[in-house]
Amino acid sequence: MNFVPHTQADIQEMLKAIGVSSVEDLFKDISPGLRAKSFNLPQGLSELEVVEYCRNLSSLNSSGLKNFLGAGFYQHFIPAAVDELAGRSEFYTAYTPYQPESSQGWLQSIYEYQTAICELTGLDVANASLYDGGTAIFEAAMMALRITGRNKIILDSGVNFIYRSMLYSYTANLNIEFVETQVVHGQSCREEVYKYLDDKTAAIILQNPNFFGAVDDHTDIVEKAHSFGCLVIESVYPISLGMLKTPAEMGVDIAVGEGQSLGLPLSFGGPYLGFMCVKKDFVRKMPGRIVGATLDKEGKRGFVLTLQAREQHIRREKATSNICSNQALCALRAVIYLSLIGKEGLKELAELNYQKSEFAKELLAKIPKVEVKRSSPTFNEFTIVLPKRVDHVIKKMTAKGFIAGFPLGKYYKGMDNYLLVTVTEIKSKDNIVDFAKALEEVLVA
Repeated sequence: MNFVPHTQADIQEMLKAIGVSSVEDLFKDISPGLRAKSFNLPQGLSELEVVEYCRNLSSLNSSGLKNFLGAGFYQHFIPAAVDELAGRSEFYTAYTPYQPESSQGWLQSIYEYQTAICELTGLDVANASLYDGGTAIFEAAMMALRITGRNKIILDSGVNFIYRSMLYSYTANLNIEFVETQVVHGQSCREEVYKYLDDKTAAIILQNPNFFGAVDDHTDIVEKAHSFGCLVIESVYPISLGMLKTPAEMGVDIAVGEGQSLGLPLSFGGPYLGFMCVKKDFVRKMPGRIVGATLDKEGKRGFVLTLQAREQHIRREKATSNICSNQALCALRAVIYLSLIGKEGLKELAELNYQKSEFAKELLAKIPKVEVKRSSPTFNEFTIVLPKRVDHVIKKMTAKGFIAGFPLGKYYKGMDNYLLVTVTEIKSKDNIVDFAKALEEVLVA
């Protein structure tokens, strides 16, 4: 059956209007080697055959590899109830809750999500979510510029390289001065940060734990920054907050992060969830939308969109952002996940991640010529130095059934032998022992 309604005469008329002689000319900018050789599709299949074909195709995604890769995105256990509840049609068919009278369920779920993020970070107000952790850092930086009226940002190089790349990309055409400071022994270099800190600095951007897995207490940096009227933005790994000092306890002004670890699968890179939480003083400079609780004319509790300074709602030049659609379904998964594990469960989960990571450290440190970096405490991610190039080791470890970790040399010069290893609660003791054994075999070979 031909589902294209255009006749040859229609096609020729359209081609003439756009100034080309044939349909093929529309694709001339694409290298011939990248073009489809043919669009001759096979005969249709029955439903049974299609289901079987798709099942076999999807099975290719299940490699059976044991994953020790993190670098900002983590494989955690997700309770079955998360999928069951988030998969209800009332949620996955909904879109934007512009009409509160018909969107009370969605609005309440976002309100509960905001509350959970406030509890997690200790700060006062959370928005309805952002696209991802990198977008959240960009939005926080722009927020700091609006609040302070300054244009200089100090960026710690321990911040995830992907996030830093996104920040530079988003701000490429803006008049912002960036100063990137190095890490020393895995942690933020106070001396260098303070050297660049002045009354023109809008914000210092930090990460805890940082990209190398190192845990840091930034309270002293925050105090120093505030003495210059500068804000501090901190990107955090939410699971780690079950045992680490919260952004609020350090005095941080804006906390952001990637919420993927809160009940979202890795899914080959998304969709993910950016969260943001701020001090109450800054709420009117916050991007995106915020859901608030109120009372209707009969005195019944209800939920509404309150502050929503988006370009869709107000004049563009006064909007706080134009890329701030919230990830409502992902945020729903996060609040369901946090509700299921609870406060004490989060503490236990964090402790489990930490202890398993420490166990892995001890095993790997026993391998000849492997150095485990111990200059800073870590949570569930740590750096090791190998006697061989990491990219070669990773290939051999893959053949043995392991995703060995992240090659730091990919983003940092002079670190070709450095490997970032992550251990989460889903790794059993046997998994970790087998991983260490396989790594020793690869290095000896």
